[in-house]
Amino acid sequence: MKIYLVGGAVRDRLLGLPVRERDWVVVGATADEMIRLGYTPVGKDFPVFLHPETREEYALARTERKQGHGYTGFVVHASPEVTLVDDLRRRDLTINAMAESADGELIDPFHGKDDLDAGLLRHVSPAFVEDPVRILRVARFAARFAKWGFKVAHDTHALMQRMVTNGEVDHLVAERVWTETARALGEAAPVRFFEVLRRCGALARLFPEIDRLYGVEQSAAHHPEIDSGVHSMLVLAQAAKLSPDPVVRFAALVHDLGKAGTAPEELPHHAGHEVRSVALVRQLCTRLRAPNEFRELAELAARYHTHCHRALELETTTLLDTLQAVDAFRRPDRFEKLLLACEADSRGRQGFEDQPYPQAGYLRGARDAAAAVDASAFHTAQMSGQEIGARLHNERVAAIENFRQRNS
Repeated sequence: MKIYLVGGAVRDRLLGLPVRERDWVVVGATADEMIRLGYTPVGKDFPVFLHPETREEYALARTERKQGHGYTGFVVHASPEVTLVDDLRRRDLTINAMAESADGELIDPFHGKDDLDAGLLRHVSPAFVEDPVRILRVARFAARFAKWGFKVAHDTHALMQRMVTNGEVDHLVAERVWTETARALGEAAPVRFFEVLRRCGALARLFPEIDRLYGVEQSAAHHPEIDSGVHSMLVLAQAAKLSPDPVVRFAALVHDLGKAGTAPEELPHHAGHEVRSVALVRQLCTRLRAPNEFRELAELAARYHTHCHRALELETTTLLDTLQAVDAFRRPDRFEKLLLACEADSRGRQGFEDQPYPQAGYLRGARDAAAAVDASAFHTAQMSGQEIGARLHNERVAAIENFRQRNS
């Protein structure tokens, strides 16, 4: 029995990155032997075990044979006869198909180290086409390693296009698409994830609401980049600078989906796109089974980003109505995330990347002024709940008005 460190731990160590988790492959052993040595079996589809002390995952070397569509259509074979090279050959990218022996020797049968040095994301074997999740993984690694200039190898890109054309990508289940997307949104350059998917055609199949934005004209006066799809990527890039939170980044990305539904004769203006955007955000999140936290903030950003941009111009009552609509008083943390998404939208335009966004401070100040109103001061037995609500509203309007006068 021989044990090897494999996959991401080897890759990240060669890149000089901190190793987040370590995975191991065991060659020449059986499941019964692993159990006798004290390992705990946890694998459902193939033999994986937890180390009795470190609790790290140890998998028996295995091969996979495709027999159906999607990422679940595989027959797994694990036995003591399966070699380390056999196990590495089934992996997606050469940079993930390296191993390290107990004495530190690098085992690199598919030249992953050369591709690391060249900044290439290259498939290990033609079997890459058998698992559509690999398209998402390639795009995610492009987002993770963007600062090193990693690119998708031409032959790998061709395989990804073929997987889209032959419909293999259509067999991806929503949970896997969302898992990879959420992870990509947390990477250093999430824009690259969507760029890679668009280039191979997968964006139109997996995220049609985003893909349809490309080619939709906007007013050059407000959007020098003109193209709505380009704008959505610029906004995502700004959100990545402003916040590491994938929830904020997602809201920034999808806030303008409704612009794709603007009638051609109305272009380059997009009256009412906010309401259309909310419906499309809900459709996208429902299809991908996105968590409520993502959907809720994205819907708020879609519906109220224009209100936030115009905060300094809004009537006082409209300003209060907006704060109440986004639940700024009861959900201050989410309100702060909304302000970040709106700031990303404002900065996500060519030439506006470094422009300040005073609307955020203004909205925050108005919220604080209104929140300072002490409703208990006018709670009396003689007032009904409706009367108390009306009094609270009026007092908050007055508080915001005072704030506006002080800051005019």
